Amino acid sequence: MTQQSETTREREAEREREAERGRGAEREKATEREKTAVRETAAVREEAAGHPASSPAPLPPLAEPRPLAEPRVWPRTFHDRLTAPLPGLKAMARFAREGAVRPGREGLADVPLLPFEPGPLPSVDARTVAVSWAGHASWVVMIGGLTVLTDPVWSRRIIGTPARITPVGIDWAALPRVDAVVISHNHYDHLDAPTLRRLPRDTPVFAPAGLARWFHRRRFTAVTELDWWEAAELDGVRFDFVPAHHWSKRSLTDTCRSLWGGWVLTAPDGRRVYFAGDTGYGHWFARIGRRHPGIDLALMPIGAYDPRWWLSDVHCDPEEAVRAVRDLGARRMAPMHWGTFVLSAEPVLEPLTRVRAAWEAAGLSREDLWDLPVGASRVLED
Repeated sequence: MTQQSETTREREAEREREAERGRGAEREKATEREKTAVRETAAVREEAAGHPASSPAPLPPLAEPRPLAEPRVWPRTFHDRLTAPLPGLKAMARFAREGAVRPGREGLADVPLLPFEPGPLPSVDARTVAVSWAGHASWVVMIGGLTVLTDPVWSRRIIGTPARITPVGIDWAALPRVDAVVISHNHYDHLDAPTLRRLPRDTPVFAPAGLARWFHRRRFTAVTELDWWEAAELDGVRFDFVPAHHWSKRSLTDTCRSLWGGWVLTAPDGRRVYFAGDTGYGHWFARIGRRHPGIDLALMPIGAYDPRWWLSDVHCDPEEAVRAVRDLGARRMAPMHWGTFVLSAEPVLEPLTRVRAAWEAAGLSREDLWDLPVGASRVLED
């Protein structure tokens, strides 16, 4: 063996040792994040049970933004983040026996009455915050001079679900340049490959931990993965990834292999929009509100909740969504995740009527409930 080849081997070995040290450091950080999350969860549960700790630890400050598109090392599974067990054999047997996952004829009769009023996107500048609802969990959020898409699904049909019952409210051709995309989790009604293929591959994507590989396989080059309570920043807008009561699965073999959550988008002037993604009701909302006080608008799911015995752990019903907004301390709420895809058994108009009633019963101002038709927009006034 020549001296040159020995030197090359030594360099390669040293590079591998450095890489392993980096992976070890990342694993240690992940472990510490896990311990912090466990402590926070225990504290919140004690508070909810009426037994707060004698001297609860103060919430840690918001995380420093991480570098964009940095390589990350993650655990093989995120099962430990579940806040409720996934359905077991007994629940699956009951589900197969009852089979009520779609509304009956009466529940579908109001499809023609679903609110659909497409209009032009608002004209904005860097000081304007505006939202436009394309349907389901897909929003065009204009904040801090950026145009951000949330869980973009412009397809007429997704796997395992009938075709959408309202058209997409915003023509793709009418979109301005998309500056960023945020993804809440990998379920097909939130992560839609045909829609994402329409984007330039250098579009910045903010995704949950473990999901970058999915995007890299599709040649996206600017993917930033975050864990709960981590953040990144793009052109002065802060993207914080926060917990949700949900789960992830896209195939038979990847249950909870990637994380799930919501996003808090903060403009340079401090105004905040919370995008909940997909979530059941639970303790995380109060914790998110304490860490991110002064949320101006919460984009909250209100549909896909019936039957409750099957879906309560992962989907809010309308009353729970209103309760969550109060937990968050958010000033306004814009309902979503209803009136687009038929995912469950409640009548198609019921989420809207129930959320309006719950909002009124809570004594909240009617003008702060932004129950937009599909395709409509609203500008956040100062």
